[in-house]
Amino acid sequence: MRTYGLIGYPLEHSYSPDFFNKKFKEEKIKGVRYELFPLENISEFPGLIKMHPDIRGLNVTIPYKESVIKYLDFIEPDAKIANAVNTIRIDNSPLGLRLKGYNTDIYGFKTTLKEVLTSKHTKALILGSGGASKAVQFVLDSLGIIFRVVSRIPSGNQQISYKEITDKMLATHPLIINTTPSGMSPETSGYPRIPYHALSSENILYDLIYNPKETKFLRFGKINGAKTINGIKMFQLQAEKSWEIWNNS
Repeated sequence: MRTYGLIGYPLEHSYSPDFFNKKFKEEKIKGVRYELFPLENISEFPGLIKMHPDIRGLNVTIPYKESVIKYLDFIEPDAKIANAVNTIRIDNSPLGLRLKGYNTDIYGFKTTLKEVLTSKHTKALILGSGGASKAVQFVLDSLGIIFRVVSRIPSGNQQISYKEITDKMLATHPLIINTTPSGMSPETSGYPRIPYHALSSENILYDLIYNPKETKFLRFGKINGAKTINGIKMFQLQAEKSWEIWNNS
């Protein structure tokens, strides 16, 4: 049986099994299954591949979108530029298994973002600097949107701390994207610390989190008049793109 799955840690929040198993049932796709493979450390990854020779594709989530790259034989150009992988295709070859890395977050985020952008959204704040942030940075670069990365421990000239976010900055950077796990199920009480009172109807708050559907980040944004978007459609689009990559001959 062909096996597909998700690696990361923890994985209790993920909708991926529900999404794919529903897809398999509705589209009458036989001989396949989708499973969760929680890895407490990315060093467990090679052992997982050896233990499950039937795996043909994997999705990758927090916190391994960057660290998994060293185990791959090939990285698709956009994923290489972004330096983050969230989809792995596993092929049999005469020399053994070949692991190929892709980033379908780029496709999912770009497609959904373009639906809401206006000419006013020329600058953005990206909350978080991990693997998901790398895909967002790639997309904003491709769209010509200037951005600042906000990190708990900023490094380099392009990153700032949460304490450096001012009321004025939320006005000059109307697009705000949360790429952190703050507020994700089951720890739904968390939220990024930004001056929500300074938001207005000019702001778009985009949360890559899809579980819960409305995080505190989005709720506080909505209370203050901002347009809000959760990550469910991005998740669905990137999942379909993953399936396409795994099954494209």
